[in-house]
Amino acid sequence: MKSNLWKQWSWRQYQGQVRLFVLPYLVGTVILTVLPALATVSVAFTEYNSIQPPIWTGINNFVRLLNSAYVRQALQNSIFFIALAVPLRLLGALLLALLLQTKRRGFGFHRAAIYLPTVIPEVAYALVWLWILNPLYGPLNMALRGVGLPGPDWLVEPQTARLSIVLLSLFTIGEGFVVLLTGLKTIPKAYYEAAIVDGASVWQSFWRITAPLITPWLLILVFRDMLISLQNTFTPSFVMTYGGPYYATTFVPLLLYEIAFDFFDFGMAAALLILTYLMIGLVIIGILNLVGAERGVDDF
Repeated sequence: MKSNLWKQWSWRQYQGQVRLFVLPYLVGTVILTVLPALATVSVAFTEYNSIQPPIWTGINNFVRLLNSAYVRQALQNSIFFIALAVPLRLLGALLLALLLQTKRRGFGFHRAAIYLPTVIPEVAYALVWLWILNPLYGPLNMALRGVGLPGPDWLVEPQTARLSIVLLSLFTIGEGFVVLLTGLKTIPKAYYEAAIVDGASVWQSFWRITAPLITPWLLILVFRDMLISLQNTFTPSFVMTYGGPYYATTFVPLLLYEIAFDFFDFGMAAALLILTYLMIGLVIIGILNLVGAERGVDDF
């Protein structure tokens, strides 16, 4: 028994080498992800301010969250952002991937230009958009006035402020673009050649070949964007508006920051984090069930 275990973990064996290389990442995942997640769940049921010992309060934090109009406003803002930003980001990434999937002169530069905003630091990116959306001397309003259109007060009015956060998120689609570009490369060209022989149009080839085969890649990006996009609202809302005007850009990450580090109510902040991820998990389960039901109908 001992000799077999030694053979499995021996660095001279291929499987042993793989385990040794993966081991640091597993340890890092446990220390940096699993243990903090378990600690967050435990803190959510306590009253804890990081100074005094935590006091068990049961579900009191969750009851306070559900009864808070401020929390409901933050959840509504986050749902609005996800419902609008995620589909637009996926649509933009898909259209650009379809446009730039072929190898032509200059397409490498365009691909790099699409990915470039993704690697810009978030604070610098928010500050650039703070200048772009300036109602007086911002280039966006100057361009609108140049063509005879009124320039709105982007970050002053509640509705336009929420749309501004959505707008700046539409240019950081580089990762989704690369994923979909890879997904399109996996589709055999023979499928399109057979469709052309059968007389299919470009639109029919897209709906009958590209759309079904790219759907798993789109689902991955949907789930990823629902989590990443929600987290990425913190920096622009903190730097550009700090939740204003009239709490229009107070998203869940900013509210978490305020509850935890302004009011030092770590129990309630942990409960809000758990509640948010539970809501996202329910949405993901609903999407999976919907996709599974549609596939079942098609298979039938």
